[in-house]
Amino acid sequence: MIYERARAKINLSLDVRHKRNDGYHELESIMQTVDLSDYITLFPRDEAGVSLTINTPFLPVDERNLAYKAAQVMRQVCGIKEGVHIDIDKRIPVAAGLAGGSSNAAAVLRGLNRLWQLDLPLSEISAIGARVGSDVPFCVYGGTALVRGRGEWVEPLPLQPAYWVLLAKPPVAVSTAEIYADLKLDEVTNHPRAHAMIAALQSGSLQQVAEAAGNVLETVTLQRFPEIDRIKDQFARLGMTVSLMSGSGPTVFGLTDKEQKAKKAFNSLRPAIKELFLCQTC
Repeated sequence: MIYERARAKINLSLDVRHKRNDGYHELESIMQTVDLSDYITLFPRDEAGVSLTINTPFLPVDERNLAYKAAQVMRQVCGIKEGVHIDIDKRIPVAAGLAGGSSNAAAVLRGLNRLWQLDLPLSEISAIGARVGSDVPFCVYGGTALVRGRGEWVEPLPLQPAYWVLLAKPPVAVSTAEIYADLKLDEVTNHPRAHAMIAALQSGSLQQVAEAAGNVLETVTLQRFPEIDRIKDQFARLGMTVSLMSGSGPTVFGLTDKEQKAKKAFNSLRPAIKELFLCQTC
């Protein structure tokens, strides 16, 4: 039996450079894990194949689930005959822009590397993850990283930002594919630059991080869902130094380096926002 923790991610900066010939968009993002997590348990099976259980009844338990798909790909790539049962204790909100499914897949890959004693380095596990989903390679590493391409190019950064993080997911469903399809790059005037975010993180100044933060996908998602913008405004009024949408949304994250400020904001918003989480960068 193997245990793995699958951490959520936020995008401190997210830029879309252009649409690639393969249909994907070329991204440049500084991604960061937080300690809101799902918990993965892997059980060896005598029978070949993959099985999956999950504590969220509406999620698929077959190849439509990225954790299931990750195990299938790992078995195929590494020529494994043994089977595995995956159990997921889900805490990260679904379809939230927090890479919950991708983080589950990454945790499965890391766990199977141990369960099957493959001794693969993280770089090889990350390459396998790229076959599963765009955010999986980053989630294999976690921490702070520069991510490019469609997500397959990951450069872990030796940075350890220590921030309190407030996450709020409004009750709306966002289609990532539709957000990218409606993105009009020729109308985007502010492209957040990864090098600016890296310099801000190195400075230790959260105010500089706020100045470097940005997400070009907000130009689409906020027009469709004004409640996201209202949450951003609430975060700012409550003293969050950074207030930004993660990924394609709809989750908004706020950053502060003051514990009491984070807890006060959490307690103030908790009656109105059902899916509200207080966590830290990790």
